[in-house]
Amino acid sequence: MTRNTNTAVPAGVSSPAPRSATVGGDTVGSRPAGPAKRRARRPQALPYLLLAPAVLAILALLGWPVISVAITSFRKLDLGELVRGEVTWVGLDNYREVLTDSDFWSITLRTVVFTGCCVAGIVLGGLVVSLLMRHVPPAVRVVLQLSMVLAWAMPIVAATTVFQWIFDQNYGILNKTLVKFGFDSFAGHAWFTTGFSTMTVIVVLIAWQGIPFAAFTLYAGMLSVPGDLYEAAGIDGANPWQTFRAVTWPAIRPLVTLTSFLSLLWDFKVFTQVWAMKEGGPNGESTTLPVLQYLKGIAGNHFGVAAAVSVLMIIVLVLVTAQYLRLLLRSQEVEL
Repeated sequence: MTRNTNTAVPAGVSSPAPRSATVGGDTVGSRPAGPAKRRARRPQALPYLLLAPAVLAILALLGWPVISVAITSFRKLDLGELVRGEVTWVGLDNYREVLTDSDFWSITLRTVVFTGCCVAGIVLGGLVVSLLMRHVPPAVRVVLQLSMVLAWAMPIVAATTVFQWIFDQNYGILNKTLVKFGFDSFAGHAWFTTGFSTMTVIVVLIAWQGIPFAAFTLYAGMLSVPGDLYEAAGIDGANPWQTFRAVTWPAIRPLVTLTSFLSLLWDFKVFTQVWAMKEGGPNGESTTLPVLQYLKGIAGNHFGVAAAVSVLMIIVLVLVTAQYLRLLLRSQEVEL
């Protein structure tokens, strides 16, 4: 005789909720999630709403000028068309004129080499100065930091004028100092007679003003390294180079990449220092792409051709940015 296990539930008493079982990570027999849980699973719209004004402002301030330049590059827009308000479409003629000009390719090569030298000088100089700030006494560090802030805050045209006087052929302090140290061949030496020497002076000027940013950025990264790591490296008998390679470099490597990328973007489109120094001379040997853009547009009144040069520069910068983002994503995947 079997006993009936089904017991009746008295009236007015609710039956207990069925228990849920978990099988293979899935919950069986559980109640559906409540409204609060469903709301928690939905993507929150508030962050996107907060970012929307900034994104719209960037698109309005940067996106529309880029589109306007791109449209202008397909037009013949000289001074006559600008005054009369005529719209004359020429298709790819502006690009054909720019790309078939032999001077354009020599100027492009000069701009790439010039940008690479500026970036190398800024990053290497900033790295050396940041290491120096980490090892000098506090009083010397404060003086060094104040000096870099003053150099960084100095107006570009004023700094260019100072460098013109420093490298002056007859009154420059550099020539006189070199003569004092026994280098008599630098008496009355002209630094601006060739394009190579002129570009060298400009590179020194740009590196002088860019090193403070790199130095402060890398020094901040060095401060984030725990001191225990340096103590452990010293206990293991590591020399300064081994300590830098094993402890300091992994911490500042992302900052070095970021500093190099930003310096490349800034130095590729440098105009003021190059133009204020010798206006692209002598004989156009220090002309870069931004100077060429000015000569074609403002000075030559060929705004359509200048717009084509601008679009080509934008394409180069977009390719560089895409390469940087690819390296950044790859480094994040490696860390994960």
